[in-house]
Amino acid sequence: MDKIKHYRQLIKQILTEHTQIINKTDTVNSQLIIDNENDHYQLAYVGWQGDKRVFGPVMHFDIQNGKIWIQYNGTEESVAERLVELGVPPSDIVIGFHSPFKRQFSSYAVE
Repeated sequence: MDKIKHYRQLIKQILTEHTQIINKTDTVNSQLIIDNENDHYQLAYVGWQGDKRVFGPVMHFDIQNGKIWIQYNGTEESVAERLVELGVPPSDIVIGFHSPFKRQFSSYAVE
């Protein structure tokens, strides 16, 4: 399988797993937002809790230049470690929510 197609599949798998973990209520739902053409993938909460609006990302991934960029992770799970467990080399994972300066000290890619 083509590397990029495989990465797309793994990202969708992780996001789908998290939609099943999330506490769903009648008024707050999880939404998978998948843009295969531009390689943007997001899981978001949408709805209401009483009179309070709930809207925001839970996870956001991009694929850029053959690497998986973790742009946001609002969970307690280390999705980078999960990707490695699924066979993605650390050199193909970028922790995008850390500055390039900070990334150089991790075991993952800087860019």
